[in-house]
Amino acid sequence: MSRRLPSTPPNLPGFAFIRVLGSGGFADVFLYEQNMPRRLVAVKVLLAEVVNDDLRQMFQAEANLMAQLSSHPSILTVYQASVAADGRPYLVMEYCSASLGQRYRAVQLPLAEVLSVGVRIASAVETAHRQGVLHRDIKPSNILTTAYGHPVLSDFGIAATLGEAESSDAVGLSIPWSAPEVLHDEVSGSVASEVWSLGATVYSLLAGRSPFETPGGDNGSGALMARIDKAKVAPTGRIDVPKSLEQVLARSMSLRPSARQSSALEFIRDLQSVEEELGLSQTPLEVAMDDWALATAVDVDEQTRISGTHGTGEGAPRRRRSRSALAATRSEADSRPRDHGTGRIRTTPPTSARLAWGISLVSVLLIALVGAGAYFVIQGTRSIPVVTDVQGVVAGETVTFSWNDPGLQASDAYVVTVDGETRPLQREARVTVPAEDGDRVCASVKVARDGKTGDSSAERCVDVTVDLDQGS
Repeated sequence: MSRRLPSTPPNLPGFAFIRVLGSGGFADVFLYEQNMPRRLVAVKVLLAEVVNDDLRQMFQAEANLMAQLSSHPSILTVYQASVAADGRPYLVMEYCSASLGQRYRAVQLPLAEVLSVGVRIASAVETAHRQGVLHRDIKPSNILTTAYGHPVLSDFGIAATLGEAESSDAVGLSIPWSAPEVLHDEVSGSVASEVWSLGATVYSLLAGRSPFETPGGDNGSGALMARIDKAKVAPTGRIDVPKSLEQVLARSMSLRPSARQSSALEFIRDLQSVEEELGLSQTPLEVAMDDWALATAVDVDEQTRISGTHGTGEGAPRRRRSRSALAATRSEADSRPRDHGTGRIRTTPPTSARLAWGISLVSVLLIALVGAGAYFVIQGTRSIPVVTDVQGVVAGETVTFSWNDPGLQASDAYVVTVDGETRPLQREARVTVPAEDGDRVCASVKVARDGKTGDSSAERCVDVTVDLDQGS
């Protein structure tokens, strides 16, 4: 089937059209030059035939979310969003001249580079998941490269919205990197399916082909889907890829979602563990943290280094606690005056009166700041309802936690933490997670309102056994 011609580039005040960059199922991407500040930008424009009032509203919501997510170093930066004079919504984004989709089939990417890209892109996905956003189209061609060689994930959030609006067409374009449950429309997307796509993407960058693609064979949609349904993941075929990494990728692409890494964060840990095994510099974790966590002084190496196993063994305990990297600040070189004879720093001892006055002033300021902070925290969280009745029930290979609505407002959402991992925001007062015999699954719930979260519920734990249907 021949590809359609690109649409006519819109006339955007302050931007000069240069050329077409690409076309997709629901949008075109054009290269423009922005007049002020002067720079090249990529402009994604929705097709006129898919635009309606509902889609415009969803586009605006997704554009706002993209702007928040694009502060992440491994997510494509969005500069602005608007609607052209002809009614087509558009996004103005950072221009990246290349994508990994153009490289991985042409040349063999170095193992160290692939591991680093995997950690960075999975960090972007984990950060988005914590904001309640699924990408739904993770694949090599959506990993772009900035002018400084940094990989960034593009189309974040937009693909999710249009995937719902246009049924399965958007998914069909990415069959090689889509989880089996997505291809069969069992789910439109989930954390588990995104882990599958991350594993398939890293595999592709290593092997130079998608995981279930047969060189020289039938690689049509039907054949690929049949192999994804039945076949086990074959080795990448590279002699420099250790067995541990092959196991990490095979686990991420398990047919059963419950057998995969439980989150993008766990997938990151597995890749970092392989880096450590190979003696490579460990790629730092890039996951957004709460402001209060940044106030704790922690050794950076302790937080980001992964040691021990690769987390691929069947007997690994289910209960895990996440470790996030904290950014370390480095002081500027000391610029105090130095003695011309020795080069040593000259210091003037303060008088006792001056020192006492300084200590008193600092103490007063600290007490005032702490008091003000405590006041705003108390005032900001006092009105947020608290969940008090979380219950857990085992059914087959799943555990369902449920609770009563404590009084949510229209814009509120639940923040659910299962086994130390925070799930995407949700409105439903229940969550179902996979479990196996011998697991101990624990969950807690709190309410998010206006960018703040209230107190957490008491943690509810359920022991999963063959003969016991419900735990406490």
